[in-house]
Amino acid sequence: MSHVTSTHPRHGRHAKVEPPPAVPAIPLSPVEFPQLADASFGELVREAATHFSTLFRSEVELAKAEVTTEVRKGLKGSIFFVIALTILLFSLFFLFIAVAEIIAIWLPQWASFSIVFGLMLGAAAVCGLLGYRRVRSIHKPERTISTVRDTGAVLARRRGAGESDSGRPGG
Repeated sequence: MSHVTSTHPRHGRHAKVEPPPAVPAIPLSPVEFPQLADASFGELVREAATHFSTLFRSEVELAKAEVTTEVRKGLKGSIFFVIALTILLFSLFFLFIAVAEIIAIWLPQWASFSIVFGLMLGAAAVCGLLGYRRVRSIHKPERTISTVRDTGAVLARRRGAGESDSGRPGG
């Protein structure tokens, strides 16, 4: 029997969760910033835009790291649901055999298995018909398509108006 040491990886419930990968951070030391007291308005806007861009990218990277970690945990947990569903599906064979054997008490065995088979075919046909009707009722996202077209038209009009106002030919 081997002893468990810190060099062995830990799995299961008490395993340490790995931290998400490092995310680039906004520099907080004042040494890296230029002296902005004498800066022009344009330089201040550029500096603010740079920091906002860095902040936004950092937030997106953090969100990606957190979502990736949670999705991995969810996938690992869903494996047990898939295994349970597989066992349940294979167990249904025994249920149907048991039902056929119970019916065989009153009818010949071939008739009882035929009745169970017919009931299974009927249930499959009803489920297939219901699924077909549901899938057939799916339509394309009309409102989304409409709003995307409207947005594109507005942007094209603004771009065309902006170009003609500046003396360049319109689009």
